[in-house]
This record gives sequence, C-alpha cells and structure tokens, in this order.
Amino acid sequence: MPDDAIALARAITWIFAALNTVEPPIVEREAFMLMDRDKSWYEERLVALEDHVRKRLGELADCLGDADWLDGEFSAGDLMMVMVLRRLEDGPNLLEEFPNLLAYVAHGEARPAYKRAFEAQRAVFIAASRSR
Repeated sequence: MPDDAIALARAITWIFAALNTVEPPIVEREAFMLMDRDKSWYEERLVALEDHVRKRLGELADCLGDADWLDGEFSAGDLMMVMVLRRLEDGPNLLEEFPNLLAYVAHGEARPAYKRAFEAQRAVFIAASRSR
C-alpha cells in the first residue's frame, strides 16, 4: 500500500472497484455457466451476461488506457484487479477482446509481489485441503 494518504485512498478505491464493480458480473456469469447450462434459454442469457462483463471491461480498459497500472505506480489495487480479471481465464476469455487488459494482467502476474501474494493464498488452500 502507498505511504502517501491520497495514493493510499486511491489504491483502496481500486480495491473496492475490483470487488464491487468489476467482479460481480464476472461471478454472475461463472455461476450461470455452472448452474444453468441445461436450460433452454442458456445461450440467450449468456449473451446478456457476457455483454455486461464486456461493459465493465470496456470501462476498465478505457480507464487504464496505455498505462502500466491503474494509478501510476503498482499498488494493492492493481493486485486485486489482476486477481479479479484472472477469473475470466476459465471458459471463453473475454479479456482477449481488450488487449490492454490482457497485457495488464500479464504484467501484474510477472511482478514479484503478485507471485508472493498468489503463493501465500495458494498455500492457505493447500493447507485447508490437507486438513480435511
């Protein structure tokens, strides 16, 4: 997290944006794809859900532009956003329609801080699965 109070506030804002603006339509699409695949109206609803995801991705892509990070320097906001965007890797990856977001995710995944956070999270899941 940034030391500067204003940069800290912006990083926290991006964390909330990742979790409360970008992630919900992605999760809704995931749940639908898992639970309603057998419905006669599946294809029509999937199109609507994917359009909603595309809308959010388009807004994020426009905001990011050609920058490396959401707010100048890499922050926890970027870490959270990259984690949220990675959810799209399962199934048709809508990120492929947004080259700057694909590059952003790849750039984020390459960072040592990301790798440490990912491995720490993975270790928790592995430990939990072993304790069952």
